[in-house]
Amino acid sequence: MSEKFAIVLAAGQGTRMKSKLYKVLHPVCGKPMVQHVVDNLVELQADEIVVIVGHGADKVKQQLGDQIEYAMQEQQLGTAHAVMQADSILGEKRGTTLVVSGDEPLISSDTLAALIRTHEQSHAAATILTRVMEDPTGYGRVIRADNGEVARIVEQKDATEDERKVREINTGTYCFDNEKLFAALKLVGNDNAQGEYYLPDVVEILGRQGERIEGFITEEITVGVNDRVALAKAEALMRERILTRHMRQGVTIIDPSSTYIETEVEIGRDTVLYPGTIIGSGTVIGEDCVIGPHTQLMNCRVGNGVEIKQSVLMNSQIDDEATVGPFAYIRPNSHIGESVKIGDFVEIKNTSLGKGSKVSHLTYLGDAEVGSGVNVGCGTVTVNYDGVNKHKTIIKDNSFIGCNANLVAPVTVGEGAYIAAGSTITRDVPDEALAIARERQTNKEDYAKKLTKKK
Repeated sequence: MSEKFAIVLAAGQGTRMKSKLYKVLHPVCGKPMVQHVVDNLVELQADEIVVIVGHGADKVKQQLGDQIEYAMQEQQLGTAHAVMQADSILGEKRGTTLVVSGDEPLISSDTLAALIRTHEQSHAAATILTRVMEDPTGYGRVIRADNGEVARIVEQKDATEDERKVREINTGTYCFDNEKLFAALKLVGNDNAQGEYYLPDVVEILGRQGERIEGFITEEITVGVNDRVALAKAEALMRERILTRHMRQGVTIIDPSSTYIETEVEIGRDTVLYPGTIIGSGTVIGEDCVIGPHTQLMNCRVGNGVEIKQSVLMNSQIDDEATVGPFAYIRPNSHIGESVKIGDFVEIKNTSLGKGSKVSHLTYLGDAEVGSGVNVGCGTVTVNYDGVNKHKTIIKDNSFIGCNANLVAPVTVGEGAYIAAGSTITRDVPDEALAIARERQTNKEDYAKKLTKKK
């Protein structure tokens, strides 16, 4: 089996995006476009991947890391010129080379694998990934010879009336015999209006040399993203694929049109997603859960039988049979234990809660360690920040925290202890103790009448 190489074209500035963010780093379903492309090539087990960088090179390298190689295109002089920059890395090697664009996030690894198989089985010098479109306006047409091989690629502006009727278009993704690719690149000229070196010219050069040129038609919808309109289209198409995959794996999605799931999300069978649900990359959800409506999960791990509604959760773990919401905010590094209840208008940050504990409403727990079987009353606050440092609150098993209690950290509430409603606790509370920290009530007889007379 011959070696497989890949060249990713990612040097263009993307001026039509009208953005400070480099074009190929714009996310589609939570992942930068170029990362989609590279991840597919890694899945194909390409022996070497070379990304051609230019504008924003440092940020692209930061995103992709050192798993791949880079070649710099100092001046953007066309697609063939971009591929030429990989000559010092791949030019002398034998094998099959894919050339893909970093702004084509929708081309799947399955399609690329099929393209390579077609190319190698046909012993072609070049194979073009093509697509048949109802309206091919603006795309280069693939003109085939009588034997079915590709004769040439004709750009719309250069096509005859009959050629413009052809509906098979060039997607801009190619497969080459590596040695023949780099030999033909040396013959590409820039005698055109833009003074640039174009990769389709390599196909024409190989054809003139009598080499076999194939075209592989894909039914997969592909979108080259050059502006925000195309970005939105790519997002919608990928989101549809993701939702379809989850539904076919046993997830109920009540309204796919209002449900957003990013890449790299796992959801168990018989989980139900209600409208307005947003699930970010890295989230894992178990079976038999109910998520939504109007709920956002970002990089969370959710157990089985969990119910989360009208809430926001980030970088946290929710164990089996827990309930969250409505209107709860679970901030990073929180661990909601088995069968825990988090109610309305509760904020949890960097806090763990043990099995069966309840925080039913209007409470803030930050930098806290809460045991099992604890009841936290309405309006409780862990006072964790002194203006300089954060401090920890520990509430041990089976404690009862009364309403409107302030627990001024660092402080520990012992096992089975009670905190009286309205107390501000500044010292540790022993096991089984009752802590009362409030001024004794005083009633002023008939004083309300005096206030009324003043008014």
